Amino acid sequence: MLIEILAEADISMTKAVQALERELSNIRTGRASASLVEEIEIEAYGATQPIKAVASVSVPEARMLVLQPWDKSLIEVIERALEKSSLGITPGNDGNVIRLPFPPLSEDRRNELVKIVFQKVEESKVSLRNVRRSAIEDIREAEKEKMVSEDDARRAVEDLEELTQKQVKNMDEAGKRKEGEVLEV
Repeated sequence: MLIEILAEADISMTKAVQALERELSNIRTGRASASLVEEIEIEAYGATQPIKAVASVSVPEARMLVLQPWDKSLIEVIERALEKSSLGITPGNDGNVIRLPFPPLSEDRRNELVKIVFQKVEESKVSLRNVRRSAIEDIREAEKEKMVSEDDARRAVEDLEELTQKQVKNMDEAGKRKEGEVLEV
């Protein structure tokens, strides 16, 4: 019973860390990264889909992304989606490919991005605490219904705390790594 509760909490916490890392990969650094545009949604073929489903994204140099749609008729649609996105970069198109030049980040913008990184880390920590709270409630319920002893419940809560601290540390490390990337000139 307790093993299942802890295993479920571990899985949920690991997913929260992975979700944070995915979100952080979408924050712009001084370098171009395909992950910045791959998930931007476009309307194509009567459905909404991510850019990565209709175009290849490459990084020919540190400050340039090149998108090559497999269907040339989608160039304007992709270009409009990029203009509407939160990237703040004007795409250029030569009829075959779309180029996204990334200007260097100003110091103020870097500091703003660092604040956003740590805001996302804090939001993710809240989700970890929610998982922990839910697991503790499950443990207390099992103890209350006499399915586990008081000592086993206490040990399970201690194990859960260790697990939570480990995942919080993983989130902090991910935030520090991203901060280093953003502040790198």
